[in-house]
Amino acid sequence: MELNIGIRAHDVENRPLEELVEEIAEKGLTSVQLALSKSFDYMKLEPGTLSPGLAHHIGNAFARKNVQIAVLGCYFNMIHPDKIERRKGIERFKEHIRFARDFGCSIVGTETGNVNPEIVYTVENFKEEPFQEVVESVRELVQEAEKFGVMVGIEAGVNHPIYSAKVLKRLLDMVHSNNLQVILDPVNLLTIETYQEQDQIIEEAFELLGDRIVILHAKDFIVEDNQLKTVAVGQGLLNYDAVLKQIKQKKPYINILMEETTEPFINQSIAYLSNKYQQA
Repeated sequence: MELNIGIRAHDVENRPLEELVEEIAEKGLTSVQLALSKSFDYMKLEPGTLSPGLAHHIGNAFARKNVQIAVLGCYFNMIHPDKIERRKGIERFKEHIRFARDFGCSIVGTETGNVNPEIVYTVENFKEEPFQEVVESVRELVQEAEKFGVMVGIEAGVNHPIYSAKVLKRLLDMVHSNNLQVILDPVNLLTIETYQEQDQIIEEAFELLGDRIVILHAKDFIVEDNQLKTVAVGQGLLNYDAVLKQIKQKKPYINILMEETTEPFINQSIAYLSNKYQQA
């Protein structure tokens, strides 16, 4: 069984560190995406709080239970219209990069933001200027990552300037560094207009990005009020046969991190992925 299923730690009910790790390990989950401020709000982790000691303390708790911190989630708006907010986000992400290794983690992940302060769908994102601004921000993050031997994981999504596999490929070509890698979330590439062509979209993503994909995000979607709504893995319309077939052929043991999958669905979703994988 080469299936390596994990979860976003904040999709498991927030609780003190040791209890959180216990809960995750007991479900047989092997890895997490950890967003520090979301999972440990009681620690008041302001910018400038991280240190090797704190990172080791948290990393060790997971390591003792054999749970890999696969990604440090530090999602922010890297093209925020307010330049001060944008700078704050970039510096916070760089802080995560500097201490990632002390967590026992090699990837810090984010999406690419929005021309608006809030992340919403707008075609304004798809213009050349926001793309170039993303290139500038990602380049700065990657330069920091290169110094610390860490990867920047970029996730494409239709609510962002990097909205398709093609555009993400263009970003990879322009930044041109192996410290830039891909977090693939198939659901994020779909809209109400395109979800019926999901098989081609999934195939294109693996074709264009395959060798750079380091993490697979797993969630699901349904159609409600003429829009896509995210749901727990296995509860919707995503063609997991197509996704897991690609994974089985090209990416053994890749971290599959479940998202939007909370109780009471977690065990069910793990079983669903395992069954689909065996059949793929």
